[in-house]
Amino acid sequence: MLQNLQVKIGPEFYCYSEGALDLIPKLLEEHSAKNVLVIHGTKSWEKAKPYLGKLENTKTLSTYYEKYHGECSFNEGKRIADICADKNIDFIIGVGGGKLCDLTMYTASIAHTKFATVPTLASNCAPWTPLAVMYKDNGLAEGKTVHINRQASFLVMDPRIIIDAPINYFVAGVADTLAKWYESDMILEEGQYKNEPMLQMARYAALMCKDKIMKEAEPAINDMKSGKMSDEFVHISEIVIAIAGLVGGFGDKYSRNTAAHTIHDALSAYLPQIHKFLHGEKVAYGIFFQLALENRYTTIDELIPFYQKFHLPMSLKDLGVWPMNEDTMGKVLKLANGKKKIHLLPFEVTEASLKEAMFDLEDYMAKKEPFSTK
Repeated sequence: MLQNLQVKIGPEFYCYSEGALDLIPKLLEEHSAKNVLVIHGTKSWEKAKPYLGKLENTKTLSTYYEKYHGECSFNEGKRIADICADKNIDFIIGVGGGKLCDLTMYTASIAHTKFATVPTLASNCAPWTPLAVMYKDNGLAEGKTVHINRQASFLVMDPRIIIDAPINYFVAGVADTLAKWYESDMILEEGQYKNEPMLQMARYAALMCKDKIMKEAEPAINDMKSGKMSDEFVHISEIVIAIAGLVGGFGDKYSRNTAAHTIHDALSAYLPQIHKFLHGEKVAYGIFFQLALENRYTTIDELIPFYQKFHLPMSLKDLGVWPMNEDTMGKVLKLANGKKKIHLLPFEVTEASLKEAMFDLEDYMAKKEPFSTK
């Protein structure tokens, strides 16, 4: 029997359909909201605003708007929490991408306020999950993740907004979601977890992520390029945001992430030159790093055509940080090895084994087709 498994399945209410944002005033009424703060970005906000007409025209609400500074940082969370206190805000809505959704959750947690998310792109499961990956104000990773025990009061999204987002964010979301299976596979197949109902629900969700992506991601991405609201596009965008969120929701630490996200976090903490890559693109490399750590090169070979098709990075050379300064590498490996989540893998992990996997993967991928950014 597992001790202290924390199951946080998802938002109290979820709707993904055309016109879903029209439900917001009624949802706010059910939560007795009076003073609402909408946190937003720039480009995504311009696309989302036309769909929020009913919120702006609701006479019973006092609605305030605040543009965030671009990072989910402790300072930014405190800044907006101070605004909440000053204006007596009782409900926060985050409209934007993953960092903004994380910031919304973090701000609501320190402001002790209910919150909701309105994603404007499908690039990760941040709108779904009650955790925030924290960054410094300059964009470097803090190496810390804040978890809370409350869920979003609602998550609503309109496919007309999602399909109008940049393609590269969607591709990155596909890669980030693919990691759900590979990061949890070896853990959840262990004997002591095979009869745990919640963990097996997490495993099923992770398997759905992988299977759906391998089957429908290519037509979904092509349809997005042509602006076609196909079943495949809707399925995959929902997989990226909702089903991916269920993996960690049911499985807690046993399925949330291991080596792929750990190496992402460590690299992001010390190598500012990789900030030009999206979160999911760096996690794509992380999947190959984890498979190298597990000595599963056959699986890497199976994934290479998929990666090449969508120009996903497969090595540190592809990320432009290889060869790496020895001192920097030492810091990256030390930070990665210091994360508890990587030690959930069913074999010994050390700084030496991480370094060996890093070098072995670079050597292996050097023999393959070159990475293309086209």
